[in-house]
Order: sequence, then structure tokens, then C-alpha cells
Amino acid sequence: QVQLVESGGGLVQAGGSLRLSCAASGRAVSAYVMGWFRQAPGKEREFVAAISTRNSLYYADLTKGRFTMSRDNAKNTVYLQMNSLKPEDTAVYYCAADRGSWASNAASQSRQSRYDYWGQGTQVTVSS
Repeated sequence: QVQLVESGGGLVQAGGSLRLSCAASGRAVSAYVMGWFRQAPGKEREFVAAISTRNSLYYADLTKGRFTMSRDNAKNTVYLQMNSLKPEDTAVYYCAADRGSWASNAASQSRQSRYDYWGQGTQVTVSS
């Protein structure tokens, strides 16, 4: 079993940047497909990005090239670099680990039911 802890959230002005980290313990993060999701107030949790064990990537359309997901297996950590932040990016951001294989398309990999382990989330607030 892997434990996930997100960090790096905070308050930022529109147009600014943040880098979220998701530190894993208990198991090597290199063994998992990893994903980032977010949940805004009053809304359902939604997919943001996912990375395979071989560093293939899927992104939600909402990122529109502004977000970049990466992993550092030596540090047992995955990251989400977020640039050009907008007020609508305000949400709690969660990382998650999928024990299964990399899906053949983004729609499949974006399903929350695929993910076996979840972190507690980190709050990102973007002011206008």
C-alpha cells in the first residue's frame, strides 16, 4: 500500500504559478500510474492529468497547455506545475495512484474508479 501526501498549494494571484508535489511512502511511486484531480467548491472532483510508469501523459482539456505533470522516481514524488493560473483553477488538488496498467485513452485513464490510493489534498486559491 502506498501513502500519498500533497503539498505546495496556497494563495496566488491570477496569472501566477504554483508547483504541487505528491510525496509517496510505503511503496515506490515508480510502480504506479499517477494522477492529479481537483475539486472546486460545490462541484464534483475532476481529472487534471495522469502520468504512466514510462512517463506518457494525458491532460484534461482544462489545462490547455498551462499545466505540466512529471515524476521523480528517485524522490518518490510526482509534481504538477501550474502556470497562468485563473480564478477558476481554485480547488482542492488531489493526487492518486493506479495499480493497473496505462489506459489506451485519456477518457479511460481519467476515471476516478481506476485509482486505488488517494492523498488528502492541497488547497489552491487563485485570486482575481
